[in-house]
Amino acid sequence: MDLPSEVPVMTLPNATLFPQALLPLYIFEARYRQMLADALHSNRLLSVAMRRPGSTRETPTEIAGLGLIRVSVAHKDGTSHLILQGLTRVKLEKAVRYRPYRIHRITPLPTLPCNTTAADALLVTVRELLKERVQLGMPFPFPLVSHQQPGPPGQSPPTFSAKEVIGYLDSITDPEQAADLVSCAVLAGGEDRQAILEALDVETRLRRLAQFLLRDIKGHPKKKRGSN
Repeated sequence: MDLPSEVPVMTLPNATLFPQALLPLYIFEARYRQMLADALHSNRLLSVAMRRPGSTRETPTEIAGLGLIRVSVAHKDGTSHLILQGLTRVKLEKAVRYRPYRIHRITPLPTLPCNTTAADALLVTVRELLKERVQLGMPFPFPLVSHQQPGPPGQSPPTFSAKEVIGYLDSITDPEQAADLVSCAVLAGGEDRQAILEALDVETRLRRLAQFLLRDIKGHPKKKRGSN
């Protein structure tokens, strides 16, 4: 798929769009309604960027996700539900327009080559940590949305049990895909997810993901009680 040199950008406080992941969004602000309408009449592409931490203005982080609008349903009140499918990481370059919504020039960011043996070993560690999460009863903060059956956009995404999520993630053998989808489904902190998004090599993504999972497990009340 040929990517454009510039795209509209949604800046959201706690949303991260990973490649291959599906992100449900509710569009209600006037500027984003216009953005959606314009995108649907062109290439159906939008970029989702997290608001830069600590910024008093709506400043997007430099690394963002580029997505394709897979489904969009408009409501009578002018709002819409849509589902974005992540395509690639992008670097947001110079803004070419700010109103009624941001448009930035973009540079696609391909994944760097990695040591497959090291990546496979890190993936094993991540899977072990995920299983420990399940044993501790820790929730998955963001429900997965099925690529095959995303469901009606006007409804909440389908929920899955923790064991179903583990089974799905265990079926993913590609370390790159696993790193992004696990981060999407498991990491509640926006800054944690952004740290994974900004890593351009798979080993760094998996290493950071394992660190975040281990930190959350160690901080869980059941784990603390079991350590005494």
